[in-house]
Amino acid sequence: MRHTANPLDLDDIQGNILRGYGFPAAGYLFVRVDDPEAGRRWVGELVDPVTTAAEWVEGKPEHTLNVAFTAPGLSALGVPERLLATFPPAFVEGMRARADLLGDRGPSDPARWDDGLGQGTAHVMVTVDTLRAGALGEHMDDLRAYVERPGSGLAVVHEQRAAVFAHARDQFGFADGFAQPLVEHSGMPPRSGRGTPGRWWGWKPVKPGEFVLGYEDEDGLLPDSPAAPLGDNGTFMVYRKLYQDVAGFRRFLRAQGARFPGGEEKLAAKIVGRWRDGTPLVLSPDRPDPAISGDLERIDDFRYRDDLDGFRCPLGAHIRRTNPRDALGWGGMRTKRHRIIRRGMPYGGPLPEGVLDDDGADRGLVFICFNASIERQFETIQHQWCNDGNVFGLGADRDFLLGGPEGTGKMTVQGDPPVIVSPMLPFVQTRGGEYLFMPGLDALRALAAGFG
Repeated sequence: MRHTANPLDLDDIQGNILRGYGFPAAGYLFVRVDDPEAGRRWVGELVDPVTTAAEWVEGKPEHTLNVAFTAPGLSALGVPERLLATFPPAFVEGMRARADLLGDRGPSDPARWDDGLGQGTAHVMVTVDTLRAGALGEHMDDLRAYVERPGSGLAVVHEQRAAVFAHARDQFGFADGFAQPLVEHSGMPPRSGRGTPGRWWGWKPVKPGEFVLGYEDEDGLLPDSPAAPLGDNGTFMVYRKLYQDVAGFRRFLRAQGARFPGGEEKLAAKIVGRWRDGTPLVLSPDRPDPAISGDLERIDDFRYRDDLDGFRCPLGAHIRRTNPRDALGWGGMRTKRHRIIRRGMPYGGPLPEGVLDDDGADRGLVFICFNASIERQFETIQHQWCNDGNVFGLGADRDFLLGGPEGTGKMTVQGDPPVIVSPMLPFVQTRGGEYLFMPGLDALRALAAGFG
């Protein structure tokens, strides 16, 4: 059944896709299924605890639970080949097979990835978010103990925990989580800058089919989806563990900022496209503005049509490359099919303020996004926008934060005169990842019932 005219089936769609939980801590448990029957039985036990997208009428719960599957995981659960063949190639191949396209080379090469990620052994990912950060350990330990009980037919292959920092800052010290797409019928309050740019001005909610299968997308079509009974109300998830070299980034800013007009804080803002408090350079190019960063109606309400030369926000700035808005012309029409919903969270403790020497700790970002098409959405952003500067007129310049090891190794900061920033260092390194499918609840029940 397709939902071309009906509102979203929020009781069947898993939570955290259309509306972020906003919880302070999360844990991600990757599980291998050794016994298909035992795996299906476990999936059946997970259905009732799974958190849906339905509105919380009694306030936020103490914790949430969601579940997703890799392509090898669906096979391990007994999904027949005829049904697996209806999934898109990117998902079936998996992230490791597409590492070269994603720019995962050098220090990000899959050979260096954490155990259990991208190796075909992670079949099921269970995510637990908790309202109290201190409660995460108990929930994760209980889940792990259940999976690892004798005779379970299951095994834990990887575990990651993450927690939000004060003021929602990332490891590099920038406020994060802006510019999330406003999805039509999701129940989220409309805010300027969160939707699709209108041809001349204003913002429109993004059609749900860009993120949830079975609904109309921005072209008025139904996105390609797996065959029944798995497709409807599902989505594809991208999970990437990204190590951040905080000490290296600070040392770079200290050294380069001494020669950069405006100093290291302005250089950091030029690289990202926002000041550390979230103020967009397009709106305030010379200093952070608390009146903007503290106003949810203003912080994302900007376009690039009045800054086509990049004198305010550089053409290669991180936020301009990952969400070009109207920077590619045609009033934003060239970018509306390439949006993603992000649900990232820092992992590892922060490096103390002002410290320039690496302490050896593993810290970074758990990057998660949801999209109806991994190739058209996430991979376009990563491959064509971050790793290739041609679409922005930047040649081989890559995203200075996320780009791969090849390319020019520099960033051009437009101005009179322009400033060349180099060398480009591996500030962010991929430590592992998976492409996953997050089914609707009816599809979960079908997985549990089997296909015999």
